[in-house]
Amino acid sequence: MKEQTEIGKLKEGRYVVVDDEPCKILSISTSKPGKHGSAKSRIDVVGIFDGMKRSIVQPVSAKTYIPIVERRTAQIISIAGNTVQMMDIKDFEMFEMEVADDKLAGLEAGKEIPYIASMGKKKLD
Repeated sequence: MKEQTEIGKLKEGRYVVVDDEPCKILSISTSKPGKHGSAKSRIDVVGIFDGMKRSIVQPVSAKTYIPIVERRTAQIISIAGNTVQMMDIKDFEMFEMEVADDKLAGLEAGKEIPYIASMGKKKLD
């Protein structure tokens, strides 16, 4: 899910949608309005799920989307290789997630772990 807002209302540390990817805002710099134009903002972001750095330049009055990012808790049901099967604590939804080897070491069945969910994607916190 996502909501619409103006570029001028965004703040560092919040989230914005760039190239259909939810991203965290690293920095915002705003230029002064010129003789024939409006003020522009340069926003540097990093993707929550893919880790790619991106930047956008748009007028301050332009509309953009902000994703709804939820921090949730899930219980681990089973582990098979790098695939972990989990169940959300709140709504009992079952899902599977690929986990990197370094994070896999601390996981075990029955343990509760936090994760991030936004725009249909999930990631361990």
